[in-house]
Amino acid sequence: MPRRKTKEFIRDVGVDPIYGSELIQRMINVVMERGKKNAARSIVYEAIEVLAKKANGDKQKALELFGKAFEQVIPLVEVRPRRVGGSVYQIPVEVHEKRARSLALRWIIKAAQARTNKTMGQRLGYELLEAIEGRGNAIKKKLETHKMAESNRAFAHFAW
Repeated sequence: MPRRKTKEFIRDVGVDPIYGSELIQRMINVVMERGKKNAARSIVYEAIEVLAKKANGDKQKALELFGKAFEQVIPLVEVRPRRVGGSVYQIPVEVHEKRARSLALRWIIKAAQARTNKTMGQRLGYELLEAIEGRGNAIKKKLETHKMAESNRAFAHFAW
C-alpha cells in the first residue's frame, strides 16, 4: 500500500453569501469554533467593515484590501526537519500553494487573537490593515519563517 496519497480530493467550501468570495468563506471556516458559523461570519464581516472604513465605505475596495492583506502574508519557503545519518537537519523547501494559503489564514487569526482590541472582529480588521502596510504579527511570522529558511540554506542539498 502506498504511503502517499496518489490523488488528493479538494473539498469545495463554496462562497460566502454576502460577498460571493471563496477566500472569505475559507476565513470564516478557520475562524469558526465549535460549529458556530454565524458567530464566525459576524467576526469576519466586522473585520471587513473595518477595512471598508479605511476605504471610505466602499465594500468592493474593502474586498480588494482583504485580498491584498492575505497575499502579503502567504509564505514562499519553510523549513522541514529531515533525519540524515543520526542528525536532524532543518531543510528549506518551497511551500505548496494550498499549504501556503492555509498557513497564511492561521497566522492572521493567531495574530488577531493576540491583539488587545475590544472585539475579535476589530482585532482581525486591524491585523489585516497592518498586513497591508507590511507590518503586524502575521507578517512578522512570515519573515521569521523566511529567515529560518535562509539561514538553513546550506542544508538544501539534503532535500530530495
